[in-house]
Amino acid sequence: GNFGSIDGDSAAAYRYTEARLARIATELLADIERETVDFAPNFDDQRTEPTVLPARIPNLLINGSSGIAVGMATNIPPHNLREVAAACIHLIDHPDCTVRDLMQHIKGPDFPTGALIYGVDGIVDAYEKGRGRIVMRARATIEERDGGKGEQIVVTEVPFMVNKARMIEQIAELVREKKITDITALRDESDRDGLRVVIELRRDAIPQIVLNQLFKHTQMQSTFGAILLALVNGVPEILNLKALIRHFVDHRHRVVVRRTEHDLKQALEREHILEGLKIAVDNIDAVVELIKASPDTETASARLQERFALSERQAKAILDMRLARLTGLEIEKLEQELTEIRARITDLRDILENEPRRLAILKDELNEVAKNYGDERRTEIVVGGSDLSIEDLLADEEMVITISHDGYVKRLPRTTYRLQRRGGRGLQGMETKEEDWVEHLYLAQTHDYLMFFTRQGHCYWLKVHEIPQAGRAARGKPIINLLPALRPGDQIAAVVPVRDFRDDQYLMFATRSGVVKKTALSAYGNVRVVGVNAINIEAGDELIDVRITAAGDEVILATRDGKAIRFNEADVRPMGRPATGVRGITLCDEDRVIGMVVVPGRVAAEGDGAAEPAAAETARTLLVVTENGCGKRSRIGDYRLQRRGGKGVINFRITDRTGSVVAIKEVAPEDELLLVTRNGVVNRQPVNQIRVIGRATQGVRLMALDPGDTVVDVARLLPENADETAAADEADAADVEDARLAPAGGAAGPVSTEDDIDDE
Repeated sequence: GNFGSIDGDSAAAYRYTEARLARIATELLADIERETVDFAPNFDDQRTEPTVLPARIPNLLINGSSGIAVGMATNIPPHNLREVAAACIHLIDHPDCTVRDLMQHIKGPDFPTGALIYGVDGIVDAYEKGRGRIVMRARATIEERDGGKGEQIVVTEVPFMVNKARMIEQIAELVREKKITDITALRDESDRDGLRVVIELRRDAIPQIVLNQLFKHTQMQSTFGAILLALVNGVPEILNLKALIRHFVDHRHRVVVRRTEHDLKQALEREHILEGLKIAVDNIDAVVELIKASPDTETASARLQERFALSERQAKAILDMRLARLTGLEIEKLEQELTEIRARITDLRDILENEPRRLAILKDELNEVAKNYGDERRTEIVVGGSDLSIEDLLADEEMVITISHDGYVKRLPRTTYRLQRRGGRGLQGMETKEEDWVEHLYLAQTHDYLMFFTRQGHCYWLKVHEIPQAGRAARGKPIINLLPALRPGDQIAAVVPVRDFRDDQYLMFATRSGVVKKTALSAYGNVRVVGVNAINIEAGDELIDVRITAAGDEVILATRDGKAIRFNEADVRPMGRPATGVRGITLCDEDRVIGMVVVPGRVAAEGDGAAEPAAAETARTLLVVTENGCGKRSRIGDYRLQRRGGKGVINFRITDRTGSVVAIKEVAPEDELLLVTRNGVVNRQPVNQIRVIGRATQGVRLMALDPGDTVVDVARLLPENADETAAADEADAADVEDARLAPAGGAAGPVSTEDDIDDE
């Protein structure tokens, strides 16, 4: 075609090319014949050309301009006609307005290829300073592929001046060089209906991250270096937006003045002729006799001028007048035209003497042009920073993060697991090898930091969105691939989701041998790729849990053999990162700490005050779960507040049927639980189905286990809505709703004894 293509095809050679003006181009030439602009000789002095076009539209802003001269360049982006017209009118009405005021009308450039502009900082710089870096991005959507084969990225608009074919080549090169490994297919499906480039992804790929990589490495993201340089009275100047619009408004004002002066001149000349014709009509007999008596035209003209005080032009008009003009009707038309032309002269003089009227005419013309040729904005402006991080493209939603014993990690939306009643079979939450099992389960938001603490006391950081999202039954990816600085043989002990590293919060560490340590959270705010030493771990010990605490909170440590201690977090003084810590609980024989709960001070006070069973059912409680799927809830007040370092009190009555304690959680009645087994089975159930009973009891069955399977971890969920409980699987709970495990002596029902262990 004559104009080339977006794929880089050049325009046709000039001998095959037609030049046909679009309808709007006539607005650039409007009134050029009415002496509105100056003309100068062309390059060879054979003709004249306008030094500037009258231009009823601000073409320099609407179409943009790009060019290089001696030592300087201009690069003005195109804009939306309606927006520019509105800004011009605003400047006419408010001469003292600022650039920011004009930006209420002109939001930013409007490129013919559409796409997106990210951030307004570059736009503001261009409009206020005359120079700015505007970031453009392709418009891309993420779609599900047919047959559930994964997702694909579909590009429907590209940045201004980007060659689509070259962009596709860049993507293919990235795939060949394995800089992007999640792309499986690339197709150009563009046709006459529009642009469409399809990028198919692997099933386990994260589309937003792939999209961000494409923005970084290809022309799907490009920049427009705006330079608002223009000639002002023949001198190049870098102008801000207001100056550009002001010069256009002033130019149009001069055009209106010169056009009016031209029209007035023409009207006065016509009035002069009509006045001469009227004199001739009023004295028609004498005029005819005078002309008949004259030997030639020159003599007749001279005699008419002398006899009736006419000008040469008036005399010539009389001599050129046809006899048909002497009829009564024509004489009446002559008088009417003279009246109209005198009224027009009065109006034109009023325009020249009245500046507000001229400006009103200017605004009417701008409105007319915007109405006739204006269209909707094509380029969308996304407010925010132009250098978007990956999380800016991701919804901040709650994720379930699972880590297996062999170090495989994945994330998936919390809603993946359907709600069940307690005692149900559960869903497969991770596909594991026979010698592997799910060991940890955490909840975090997509934009959070995850602080990974290893059993040897090292700390690493990772954004939640950097963990690959996988299917419910997928294994995930090895942590070592996500944390390259992770030391060989070191296993993850705890993960703490953090949004901000605050000075008024602390990290409470607990080790297997009962040591605790408190360090300010801000001490870990310097995120380092290689990680840091978070706590000094002595030989034979290992880190088991890390929690965030604040002033007034309380800490509960639970052991494998069913003991627990509750103490105030203030009992542990703040220490530095390299410190070892102090004694939190004194252990007996081969007992080990299995978990730590941090109870907010307000919740702890409510737990102490809930003396009545009915009140306890609605208060926050402590949940204890054993490896054989048993569990119970107990009032926080059942655990008396002690000083750190004691032996604690009975937390769970351990028997062969219950097995050892594996987890302790602080829960509310509206919460939900996720129970994870060694074989990767996940069970989700509401907390309010677990009755509140004494702390020194054997609890109830929470989950039916396969032979040889054991519970390894528990996570607490906040329900999406109250209706989920009604949707629980009734059949799963039919046989186990009221089941209770007998105590060691064989008596039915939960044991009520609450004997304290000696605190010495």
